[in-house]
Amino acid sequence: MHVTSGPYAPPVAARELSAISSDGSRLHVEVHGPEGAPAVVLAHGWTCSTAFWAAQIRELARDHRVVAYDQRGHGRSPAPVGPAGYSVGALVDDLEAVLATALEPGERAVLVGHSMGGMTLMAAAGRPKVSEHAAAVLLCSTGTVRLAALSKVIPLKEGKLRTRLTRGLLHSRAPLGPVTPLARRILKYATMGPGSSREKVDACTRIVHACPRVVRQGWGRVLAALDIEANLKHLTVPTAVIAGTEDRMTPPDAARAIVAALPHCEGFTELPGIGHMTPVEAPDLVTAQIRQLVAAHVAVTRTEVKERA
Repeated sequence: MHVTSGPYAPPVAARELSAISSDGSRLHVEVHGPEGAPAVVLAHGWTCSTAFWAAQIRELARDHRVVAYDQRGHGRSPAPVGPAGYSVGALVDDLEAVLATALEPGERAVLVGHSMGGMTLMAAAGRPKVSEHAAAVLLCSTGTVRLAALSKVIPLKEGKLRTRLTRGLLHSRAPLGPVTPLARRILKYATMGPGSSREKVDACTRIVHACPRVVRQGWGRVLAALDIEANLKHLTVPTAVIAGTEDRMTPPDAARAIVAALPHCEGFTELPGIGHMTPVEAPDLVTAQIRQLVAAHVAVTRTEVKERA
């Protein structure tokens, strides 16, 4: 289903691991790049997979150790059994398991989250097992609360009707069908900027359509009820935020609210003309921001780890 060639084709991992979450759920984890290099951990968003990070992995793995994992039910991570497996707490538990599996004790990394992946990082703020490994954080195209009310995917004025229809979309398990020209147009309108190339739209459409509809619905219900705004005060590590000005799913106002609440904001970048899929739509800019955070925060932390050892 994924793109098989070009910059958006998933690169082959140097190693594949399995992380076991607190409830026994298995998570597919990939490690790219040289051992001993500064570490970056990538958490993808709703209906996506490790394939979403193909451009970042391909570039960063030259001189970083890149850890990417499939959120439960996505990609090669099995779906939860029953509705109890879908919760914000499960996302955080899964992140803890991935960090413990892929990183050495005390090793710090830049944690990067897109959309639901960013929500995972914010929900995990203050968890000791996550704080142990978080040197800095990058949040891409994400939000904390009132996602159904803020979303502009439904082309109506803000209000109860738009919120109700958006919540219905998040709760839906209707099949998305094959990847057709119409499917690409719909996906582009809902999630990407108007200038996105056919290659980028095709990559995102294939990734999203590969997500099982029961998984899409399960996590959509979690997102519709999300409220993790209070967690931001615990996200004390340096944190940068990226948002696209044309993001209909988590509009820039959601990012601005995060920036205003962060104890240590490292910077806020609004990308003109870019939609919700920032790592695919603006891969070089997102990768450059990751590199900056690694250069500023990981090297020092790795020295401290060695000194403690």
